[in-house]
Amino acid sequence: MKTRNKWQLGFMSLALVMGLVGCGNNTANENAATPDAGNTGNAANTQTANEPEAKPEPATFTYFNATANKDTDTNKTEIGKILEEQTGVNFKMEHLVGDLNTKIGTMIASNEYPDILQPDAAIDKVLEAGAFIPLNDLIDKYGPNIKRVYEPYFNLMKAEDGNIYFLPFSAVVGEYNPNPTIDQGAFWVQNRVLKEAGYPKIKTFDEYFNLIKDYAGKHSDEKLTGFMSLTHDWRFFATTNPPNHLAGYPNDGEVQVDMNTMDSKIYATNDGTKRWLQKLNEFNAAGLFDKSSFVDNYDQYLAKLTSGKVLGFFDYGWQVNQALQTLKTETLKNGGNDDLEYFPLPITFDANTKDQYIDPASFVNNRGVGITTSAKDPERIIKFFDSLLTDDNQKLIQWGIKGQNYEVDDKGRLYRTQEQIDKLKDNDYKRQVGIGYFEYYWPMYGQGSTFPDGNAVNPGRQPEVAQASFTPAEKDRLAKYGVQTYAEMFSKPDERPWYPAWSISLEQGSEAQIYTAKKPDVQRKYFAKIVLGAPDKFDAYWNEYVDEINKLPVADYEKTMTEEVKKKAAKIKGN
Repeated sequence: MKTRNKWQLGFMSLALVMGLVGCGNNTANENAATPDAGNTGNAANTQTANEPEAKPEPATFTYFNATANKDTDTNKTEIGKILEEQTGVNFKMEHLVGDLNTKIGTMIASNEYPDILQPDAAIDKVLEAGAFIPLNDLIDKYGPNIKRVYEPYFNLMKAEDGNIYFLPFSAVVGEYNPNPTIDQGAFWVQNRVLKEAGYPKIKTFDEYFNLIKDYAGKHSDEKLTGFMSLTHDWRFFATTNPPNHLAGYPNDGEVQVDMNTMDSKIYATNDGTKRWLQKLNEFNAAGLFDKSSFVDNYDQYLAKLTSGKVLGFFDYGWQVNQALQTLKTETLKNGGNDDLEYFPLPITFDANTKDQYIDPASFVNNRGVGITTSAKDPERIIKFFDSLLTDDNQKLIQWGIKGQNYEVDDKGRLYRTQEQIDKLKDNDYKRQVGIGYFEYYWPMYGQGSTFPDGNAVNPGRQPEVAQASFTPAEKDRLAKYGVQTYAEMFSKPDERPWYPAWSISLEQGSEAQIYTAKKPDVQRKYFAKIVLGAPDKFDAYWNEYVDEINKLPVADYEKTMTEEVKKKAAKIKGN
């Protein structure tokens, strides 16, 4: 198998969104039943109706999850106990401490692995080492629900040798359901700025920055920061991606893909990026841009967002959720005054440009969980995976326990009380219930999925849950814009069968991969120089930057991405 490089820009948008989706789970009595019984969303049980089902023998397997969490046995959680009652299976879960590559490298060197492994960004190393077993035959024999959920994506999941080695986390089941809150990109502005301006309709790039400039000018004695940006480590995309969104494109990574031809072009040197950097340069010259944006780390950035002094920024909701939740907590302490919280806006360069901040339905096929060559009983594990992929168990691991974590109204709609919402903000409680362990990183219905009855699989995408989490002030502000949820402020996403392009693997050492490896260094060097330099030096610095980018294999990269985007679109369409 060829060594490949995963394009990092934007990959966390799906993994870390979990900070935004609230929490969730299902009724103990409902979910202790056989997962296939009486559920139209589940593959048929092969056991005859009159034959009593034997209680499964207990078994404990090991699972290493390359993300941060507290280690535990799954049967020490309420959901894990229910699943163990169904299947007899418990997992001893270990999570990442320290460096990911070092941890995975040690496994590979010793050729000793946990039974199942979620290696996150190190998945290429695991695949190259041959550490995952092929799942094809196991799925055929023991995975009717796996087939039901993943079969539309099998073409994308197969490696070059035709085998499926892991199960991703983003298979959309049912009707696609965008998030009613904003967990993706937006230009954020403090509520007090909108309030003082009379809640104007802000659509364009210039309108947004003029709004901030006017407010800062009227409050010059408060030592406010007009705008700041995030550049730390891999999160640098929060500064490089905005011109792509401003031009009306979703987060495809480093390219803008033509909807008709699928031609993929970089935007790193186009007029949009120049216009974006020139605005930051103007704001810096006026003393309205935080110069420390180019040296602050992530924690410092979040601390500034919660300080109350920053009027605006661009970022992804999942990436700033910690700060947003901290501000919301402060609002409650301050008697409900939410002036210092932020409102997301779908800003574009021009008023006639349709925004595309909200992700379309997508399938990310470069992250997932697999069964390793060290696994003691792959058949038992695949059967457990299959049992997870029923409507009942997906409701269990996402929504929680009925009457404890969610309710059902007389129309069959799932919702949460304010008390349930508040309790699930406690990460220790989430872990105790099991949501904090099972809501992601297992075979699952993707985040935008819906159940056959129309309820959202993910609680954060259920409008009733989103609206219940809004304060009276939020509801009043949304009403001023004629909407009930933040997502209604944004355009619906257009269908893009290749999406997201950033999930496409590039062959290690290829010209295309060399471009992605070297481009960030050029941007880090020149973006600070361009933004913080004197305005009369802007054009000179910009031209230097463009010359350096053009020394990279841009044409090879664009050609490769165009070909791969077309291939991915064809595969997802079954061609």
